Amino acid sequence: MKRFLLLIISLWQQRFKLYFFAALIGALTGVLIFYPIYDFIFFYESEGTSDDIQVQINTALTYVYSQLKTSLMGGTPGKTLLLGQLGSVFGLIMAAIYEMLHWRLQRINRLSSEISVNLHTLIRQGEGPLLEFKSSFRWDLEQDRVNRTLETVVLKTLAGYLNNSLGGTLLIGVTDSGEIIGLEKDYKSLKRQDQDGYEQAIITAISTQLGADLCQFVKVLFHVIDGKHVCRLIILASPRPVFLNQGKAPKFYLRTGGGTRDLNIQEAVEFIAHRWKR
Repeated sequence: MKRFLLLIISLWQQRFKLYFFAALIGALTGVLIFYPIYDFIFFYESEGTSDDIQVQINTALTYVYSQLKTSLMGGTPGKTLLLGQLGSVFGLIMAAIYEMLHWRLQRINRLSSEISVNLHTLIRQGEGPLLEFKSSFRWDLEQDRVNRTLETVVLKTLAGYLNNSLGGTLLIGVTDSGEIIGLEKDYKSLKRQDQDGYEQAIITAISTQLGADLCQFVKVLFHVIDGKHVCRLIILASPRPVFLNQGKAPKFYLRTGGGTRDLNIQEAVEFIAHRWKR
């Protein structure tokens, strides 16, 4: 537990550094850029009297220089502080926009690349670091009944791909050997026995066991091949560490090689510090 708390603190420290430096750069921008621009516009519009535009601009620039020099020497603390604060807010907003655009562009590029891949081609590749097959989501084919523990197996794979910097693809309704068996029995285990009901069950499980904010990083698609339905989950890299809630002890899973592994606390701490380093 102590290591886990230290890990969370470390992640927040990294995030704090990003926004701290964004605010600092913004403050410098406010003082060194916003301040001169404000003074230049003020002088040019209210104090300029020369008919010669070039002379008026030169006079304004001289005024701006003198005001900035006075500001840096502490002569106008109120005005300097105000523009520095405005610059800091500007820097924080830019940092937030950068984060949002970065993840959105990454998501769009990954989804476009994955969707363009033909399902038959994907299955022929076989399981690997970025691709895994599952026969079902909740129907136990051996016991011929609903087995909710199978959901946990799927969620482990999703968590492993979310924690991987490359994400991955999970096909449900396909055996380990690549045989398409479909989702018909999985459908029958749901109240709403169709694709919408199936997608809702998967998203609900993700929201409950992994985190509601992660649903946007799992794209659910359906394909029909030879009359059999296959669910295709395209998993994008998560912007935060993902833990699977199992009882009182959250587990950290990572997709490595052709399988999903449960990392111990020390391994998880070291991996997370590297994977989400700002």
